[in-house]
Amino acid sequence: MSASVEPGSRRGAAGVLLVALGTPESPTAPAVRRYLREFLSDPRVVQIPRLLWLPILHGIVLRTRPRVSAEKYALIWTPEGSPLKVHTERQAKLLRGYLGEQIRPSLPVEYGMRYGKPSIAEGLDRLAASGIERVLVIPLYPQYTESTTASVEDALEAYRSRKRSRVQLRMVRHFHDLHGYIRALARQLLAHQEKNGLIERLLMSFHGLPQRAVDLGDPYRDECEQTAALLAREFGLREGQWQIAFQSRFGRARWLQPYTAATLEAWARQGVQRVDVFCPGFVSDCLETLEEIGIEGRRTFLAAGGREFHLVPCLNERDEWIRALSDLAQKELRDWIAAPGGA
Repeated sequence: MSASVEPGSRRGAAGVLLVALGTPESPTAPAVRRYLREFLSDPRVVQIPRLLWLPILHGIVLRTRPRVSAEKYALIWTPEGSPLKVHTERQAKLLRGYLGEQIRPSLPVEYGMRYGKPSIAEGLDRLAASGIERVLVIPLYPQYTESTTASVEDALEAYRSRKRSRVQLRMVRHFHDLHGYIRALARQLLAHQEKNGLIERLLMSFHGLPQRAVDLGDPYRDECEQTAALLAREFGLREGQWQIAFQSRFGRARWLQPYTAATLEAWARQGVQRVDVFCPGFVSDCLETLEEIGIEGRRTFLAAGGREFHLVPCLNERDEWIRALSDLAQKELRDWIAAPGGA
């Protein structure tokens, strides 16, 4: 885990902003279209020259994909709204309580979405309105990649430039090997196993990334592999009992392999009868875990001859996970809190 620091005065109160990727406001084609327009217009996300990509985005993708994606969102939507937003909001509330016990009750915690509502800017505005002058930003991406973490940095810089804000920003870049995070993952596996029976074959599915990004130096795959190895050791998995794979491929380019869907199909055809799938890179259940893995992945495995499919829930509001977040925040806030005038 490492952090970048905005230099300047340490005077003033401190707060925390959690950042998640984002979600449409409703499971409808117009809402999904607005969300995808913002998401897929980010050059960090789709690293194709704008002159080539934007006509494809507006002429093809935004005309066809919103309806299909809206149907998928409808399958996992809750009475409270998007699962990702619901879990992120709860995590912020719980973290506020933990930090209030450990540091002081007045330390505020807000959340923002990189794409969609509430935005990062809105979260920062809420903190600034309460008198906060120093903000620790924690993107809820355990593994660093240019297309997610660096995009949050872009949004923070845009906010600073647009608002001419005096708020100091410090951002956690990754926590893929943080012991509290690994321990929380292992405890989640244990709870799942106690409820659903012995894990015989575990697939750890991470979000995919174009292979070209890794070839150019993105550390994402290395950090996914480190997380998986640490989790396997913490939980006591044997060699050959687990494997990593990558999901959510988009477009025709070569992405990180092995692919999750292809692995599930291959395992079933090889005679694997039961599989458990965990997504350590997602700290909250969302479309990619609940629909892509929980529905599509299950269908793929069973259609290929598998008999028993289990999706391990994400960390969500698990106590060990919130404690790990609290420990991480306290470590990064320590010098700010100790400074004169800190809060």
